[in-house]
Amino acid sequence: MARLIIMGPPGSGKGTQAEHIARHFGIPAISTGDLFRAHVRDKTELGLEAGEYMDRGEFVPDHVTTDMLKQRMEEADAAQGFLLDGYPRTVIQIGALDEMLAVRGQPLEVVLALTASDDELVARMLRRAQEQGRSDDTETVIQRRLELYADETRPVLMAYANRGILLTVDGSGDRESITEAAIAALEGALAGQALPG
Repeated sequence: MARLIIMGPPGSGKGTQAEHIARHFGIPAISTGDLFRAHVRDKTELGLEAGEYMDRGEFVPDHVTTDMLKQRMEEADAAQGFLLDGYPRTVIQIGALDEMLAVRGQPLEVVLALTASDDELVARMLRRAQEQGRSDDTETVIQRRLELYADETRPVLMAYANRGILLTVDGSGDRESITEAAIAALEGALAGQALPG
């Protein structure tokens, strides 16, 4: 079983890749976005709290996200392994995850970061906006989302790079090739090969 994190900017196809990778390794893909939606839908205490922030277009606070994740990680399917998608987003969340895993005696193994040029990401998201009729996804809005992602996650990526567990895979090109490259890189890293830095 593997204990993994996947990261990538908006438009990098991270959600799709997370599903394929999790299926390959036989572990659950745990997405914070899915957790938020499930808690809000089920009107749980955490969901009501998260909903207030989401309705205002604000980030859900770290403690709410962490509590949701803790509950999800206690489910049987995540006992030995998982692929986290969307967590940790901040350095504070790295600390919370470290504590969670220390209690379980299960260190994090690999953090996979998908990379692609801003031009490609913008083009992908504009195409998706057109296909899905999202008129609010303009180039300016998309550029802002990419800037926010970079500002927010750079310290997280740096922290994991300093631990020697960050693996980057080129997220440009067709989905199948990216999936194959990501799985091959992860299998190599999990087999104890040094991560290319």
